Amino acid sequence: MMPFGLLRLTIVTATSVMTSLAAGTAMAQAPVQERIQKLVPELETYLQAGMATFKVPGVAVGIVHGDKLVYSNGFGLRERGRPDKVGAETIFQIGSTTKAFLATTMAQAVDAEKLAWNDRVVDLLPEFQLSDPWLTREFRMLDLPAQRSGLTPYVNDGLTVLGFDEATLIRSLRYAPVTASFRSDFSYLNIPHMVAGRILAQKEDVASWNDVVRKNLLDPLGMRATSATSEAIEKAPDHATGHRATAGDPVTVPFHAAFPYALGPAGNLNSNVPDLAQWLRLHLGRGQFGDKVIVSEKNLDVTWTPRVAISERLSYAVGWIVTATPNGRVIWHNGGTSGFGAHVGFLPDRDVGIVVLTNLENNGFPDAIAQWFYDRILGNTTVDNVALAAEALRVRREAAEQAKPKMTPAALQDVSIYAGTYTSPLLGEANVSVSDAKLLIKLESDAVLVLTPLYADVFSTRLLAEGAFVAPAALIGDESAAQMRFERNERGDVVLMRWIDPALPQVFERRP
Repeated sequence: MMPFGLLRLTIVTATSVMTSLAAGTAMAQAPVQERIQKLVPELETYLQAGMATFKVPGVAVGIVHGDKLVYSNGFGLRERGRPDKVGAETIFQIGSTTKAFLATTMAQAVDAEKLAWNDRVVDLLPEFQLSDPWLTREFRMLDLPAQRSGLTPYVNDGLTVLGFDEATLIRSLRYAPVTASFRSDFSYLNIPHMVAGRILAQKEDVASWNDVVRKNLLDPLGMRATSATSEAIEKAPDHATGHRATAGDPVTVPFHAAFPYALGPAGNLNSNVPDLAQWLRLHLGRGQFGDKVIVSEKNLDVTWTPRVAISERLSYAVGWIVTATPNGRVIWHNGGTSGFGAHVGFLPDRDVGIVVLTNLENNGFPDAIAQWFYDRILGNTTVDNVALAAEALRVRREAAEQAKPKMTPAALQDVSIYAGTYTSPLLGEANVSVSDAKLLIKLESDAVLVLTPLYADVFSTRLLAEGAFVAPAALIGDESAAQMRFERNERGDVVLMRWIDPALPQVFERRP
């Protein structure tokens, strides 16, 4: 399970939708612009039907071709239950589509000879340490955004919602187990992007990567509506409100600095269709925007080049995913936060790109709409992408429901035996106490977790919505923060508290 269901790259959904390509049909001969114009009415009808299927409150869509935004529109509501409508300029969180911005700022730094793709990360940031000394020394700048580290997917992302800072997240990598093959297996992470962002900020002598991307990309491209903080999107007059999917109707979620903004260049940008059209123009222009070269074609090509296979047709590049289709490649990335879903992608050999922004957590809908469009532009065999995505979502939800642990009689015991102080070399002290017959854990960040017994010595946890953690708890909803197991020595004494979710591999020793 991904911690708290946050900062999703919906690869499971994307794989089912984006690889639904059978043998290609004969490619339509009409010019691309003519095909786009003919597709728009059908696209609008299909999109609105899909919104109903997925219960998406609002969507903004844009299509780029011929170095300009040729279509843009908004559908639905900025917030469920309120009258304000989504327009083309409405601002959304764009989640992990931010990673391509990081990759491009890295390419610019290579252009400027401020670093090289092959530079060792530890030479540039000594606090970058992994559990394996050889891996630490061998890890290069290109590896940071290439999703082939060998670490557990989404490892330690959940620490942001528990109130831990960037330094702690970066330091957490040294305690993350290596669970796959370095440079051979796809493993989606977010924290290494924070490492890359910190290195770029140091090279530019600025406070953070937010300053780097503003100076080197957002301002040159005229992306004035794009921002990187929760305060900025809330202050924008025309912004969407995020919604979390539930078994019933979607519920609104608040904006908060803990997520996705604390993860920086892994997913912190807010944007809209006109701004992202400028971004796609840069890529379709292969690094040139207007009469200026923003990034060299040579180093931009590095970011588009596949680095590790996800499946037969899908590969991860550097901040982008590349899909091989019968009639051409698609370069894209999606984004999913606790309340928003996005897709930004383009057909480099057809001079076409699309933006799909939604104010519902990403359950596959943005990718389905984009794939529907790509197939028809490329002349691939067409399928009902929304129906495929909806079925994939149904299967995942059923599997998740079946996998939910059920409390056993052995779990009903005197919880006071677990009370005490536990320490972690990464997270410091955790105080376990009993209040009203409930077991609580208070972390050094002041986050409080409420424990519910599942099996003997095993508990699920829920973030208590109090103080500074009211909004983070709303982002999580009813999801368990983690499962924990208290471990005993040969005498039966409780001596260890282990967080057993693979994405939060924390261990606390009990003080005598």
